[in-house]
Amino acid sequence: MGFFSKLLSVGSDKELKRYQKIVERINSLEPTYEAMDDEELAHQTVLFRERYANGESLDSMLPEAFATVREASRRSTGLRHFDVQLIGGMTLHEGQIAEMKTGEGKTLVSTLAGYLNAIPGTGVHIVTVNDYLAKRDSEWMGQIYRFLGMEVGLLQNGMPLDQKRPAYAADVTYGTNSEFGFDYLRDNMVLRAGQRVQRGHAYAIVDEVDSILIDEARTPLIISGAGTRSASTYKDFARAVRGLKRAPEVVRDPLSPEPAPEPDGDFVMDEAKHTIAATEQGLRKIEKRLGIDDIYADLSGSLVNHLQQALKAQYMFHRDQQYVVTNGEVKIVDEFTGRIMEGRRYSDGLHQAIEAKEGVLVREENQTLATITLQNYFRLYDKLSGMTGTALTEDAEFREIYKLPVQVIPPNKPVIRVDHDDLIYRSIDAKYRAVVDDVAERHAAGQPVLVGTVSIESSERLSRELSKRGIKHEVLNAKYHEREAHIVAQAGRLGAVTIATNMAGRGTDILLGGNPEELARENAEARGLDPEAEGYEEAFAAAYAEELERAKELCAREHEQVVAAGGLCVIGTERHESRRIDNQLRGRSGRQGDPGETQFYLSLEDDLMRLFGGERVEKLSGLMSAADMDDMALQNKLVSKAVESAQRKVENINFSMRKNVLEYDDVMNKQRMEIYEERNRILDGKDLAAHTSEVMEDTVARGVQEFCGGEHAGDPDLDGLRRWVVELTGRPDAPSFEGADTDALAAEVLDFVRTCYDEKAERLGEDLIRELDRQVMLRVIDTRWMSYLQEMDYLKQGIGLRGFGQRDPLTEYRSEAHAAFGALVSAMYEDYLRTVLRTEVRQAPVSPQGDAEAGALRSATYSGPSEVDGDSGSSTLRRQAAATAANAAGPAPAPARGAVKTYVKAESGDPYANVGRNDPCPCGSGKKFKNCHGRNR
Repeated sequence: MGFFSKLLSVGSDKELKRYQKIVERINSLEPTYEAMDDEELAHQTVLFRERYANGESLDSMLPEAFATVREASRRSTGLRHFDVQLIGGMTLHEGQIAEMKTGEGKTLVSTLAGYLNAIPGTGVHIVTVNDYLAKRDSEWMGQIYRFLGMEVGLLQNGMPLDQKRPAYAADVTYGTNSEFGFDYLRDNMVLRAGQRVQRGHAYAIVDEVDSILIDEARTPLIISGAGTRSASTYKDFARAVRGLKRAPEVVRDPLSPEPAPEPDGDFVMDEAKHTIAATEQGLRKIEKRLGIDDIYADLSGSLVNHLQQALKAQYMFHRDQQYVVTNGEVKIVDEFTGRIMEGRRYSDGLHQAIEAKEGVLVREENQTLATITLQNYFRLYDKLSGMTGTALTEDAEFREIYKLPVQVIPPNKPVIRVDHDDLIYRSIDAKYRAVVDDVAERHAAGQPVLVGTVSIESSERLSRELSKRGIKHEVLNAKYHEREAHIVAQAGRLGAVTIATNMAGRGTDILLGGNPEELARENAEARGLDPEAEGYEEAFAAAYAEELERAKELCAREHEQVVAAGGLCVIGTERHESRRIDNQLRGRSGRQGDPGETQFYLSLEDDLMRLFGGERVEKLSGLMSAADMDDMALQNKLVSKAVESAQRKVENINFSMRKNVLEYDDVMNKQRMEIYEERNRILDGKDLAAHTSEVMEDTVARGVQEFCGGEHAGDPDLDGLRRWVVELTGRPDAPSFEGADTDALAAEVLDFVRTCYDEKAERLGEDLIRELDRQVMLRVIDTRWMSYLQEMDYLKQGIGLRGFGQRDPLTEYRSEAHAAFGALVSAMYEDYLRTVLRTEVRQAPVSPQGDAEAGALRSATYSGPSEVDGDSGSSTLRRQAAATAANAAGPAPAPARGAVKTYVKAESGDPYANVGRNDPCPCGSGKKFKNCHGRNR
């Protein structure tokens, strides 16, 4: 153990001693709560809430609240919290991560902190990795909360918004990370306050916190709509980058004063860092093929983005590895679960670039409507905590990014599992032969085996080999989590062989001898009885009870035989890039003091060894080749160190990538928060009149500065200023302005603009002018923000090139984003003022209320991290169906002044109404219209 680890361990031990004293207090209260009847026990919630309202802290109520939950759990679910589970609950309450081994009952632990933090009534969010676990836990653990008089809400993919409001209004809400995140984004796209569903971010408990906050952190949540880029451009670039030559890696002394030689090839690629770039030679070749003089002359960055995505698609993304092509569609394969991610698409044009490369239909590119990273979403919570079986290896990242320390909770029973040293083979073929031999031997002895693979390809290959040997086995490649949970639950039966991608079936315990409840349910359903079917409830219950008795006897017998055979053996066919994922796989065996074994089989041809093994692996490969050791295994510390060193390298690279994503998103995050705060202020109607007055002052001040300050100081462009005022207000009768004092001019212009606004307000009345202000400002914010997001995407794609000019790309990005955001706010306010002043109100037919939201969300698509156990296969369609259903919510209430109104542009003497964007501006400046008075139109 290293010095720093020892320090952490000492601190951890001190914490455990503190927790142990509180556990003794909770245990001393147990007889008191056992003596209460159900009604008195449930009434404790009311008493706790009264005490909290009178100023008592949650910390002081913790022992009594935990004792209440423990007794309620025993009565409602038959489960009593162990002492170590009480420690886990305290860790969660204090905003830390509880690392608890597989089978230690993390799901039950969450009820302790969940109940205590639900007492204030601000809502507790319990975040799971997939819909199946959210539903299962809300029903199973929900019994405890409901027993104590609390409401439990459930979020499911595709759920209509009218069902989500009560779910969020509940004391405790279960759902997936994506569902919580997308609801936050949707709430900041609505046009009426009543359409929001969330009510704040007080406290969250994140189950499998490492999967959600580490593995999925590089993939942002994105709501997108139809974009504008042409499919033909993708095809042109796909053709242009074919057949390019990769430049060999050049090892150069960093201290050498000599300039780096020009790479000999068309592009340079670093597979480990996932980067690729065209060389000067390659760029000239690509430009010639495209018939373009200079790709970088396109100031929007669009062509550079096309080039980057085309190179990635051609040389970094490979068919049947990162994606598959089925029925003329490119579908992503999840790198963690190895499954097809139905309905998901790569962003930034990469998916279209792959479609063009594969020669299938290039589908319309999506434009980002709203986006946030999971890192920044979860940092919205006032208090955050999490639980997992494997977090300590990422302790530094959790502390730095989320301010979440990891507390290791001791197991209820000591772990007696045997972890064998890795077996290393020279080739992949030899490795698989050895795995199949080992599985066959253990299967013959009756020992259950779980084989972990890193991809679909590996699991299918292994499945074929086992089938040839006549070994019956299950393969977890299903797209439905519930089915996976059933298979995993029976993976501990006598002689069972199960092949699973490393993360599949997480959240379900493997019981030695099998799970009698799952077995009884399957047998009852095999009789043709459906527990969900109306009228069959009693018949199913009777059949289930009958089958349960038989299943308990069978599983008890098999349990003894499996224990005698050595318990569950977990075999890993390859080391994952992260030690944490390997530890998760190991953790499937040896739960709650059960016996078990783990064995990893590696080859020197595995991706991890090939890309990151370094000189040690090269030397080893040479030695094994010389000794003709194809089918012989090697076990030695040198190899184990090489593997661990390779994993640390990858972990560091991945941490740098996640941190890089966060640093860039932090820039956007501050801006997003400002935009969303502005939207919510307008939605809630807070000080709208005062806000409108400020907007007028700011817009006029900027306009006067543009025509009479800066380069015009001393020689103000008064004619240009008047034309701007006419264009802003739609009033050709605007007065001529005199003088050179900018303050006096600003006051004069402001006075005229205010007069125009007041006249309109008097015509429309107070209620209607406020509604006009609200709707116009929201639409302008949304339109401008969407365009801004697209511009920032382009900027981010090309900003890395600044590094070649010895400039820090992140600093450059911050600087340009800051300037761009200032311009966005200015344009936004001017757009709003121009629209309000130039809009007339006319009678119109009644339209559905949902139309307000339809423009943005009706055809929106949703992308983000896959659910950790795979994807349900129709997430996008169901979300779209839910959005459409929300948009058809019925007729809108009429405004106070009578019939519903709609807003249309007035016909006026606008001198710029029919000017083309590339025509000379009518103001006489000599500039093109789009660069002068047309820039904000």
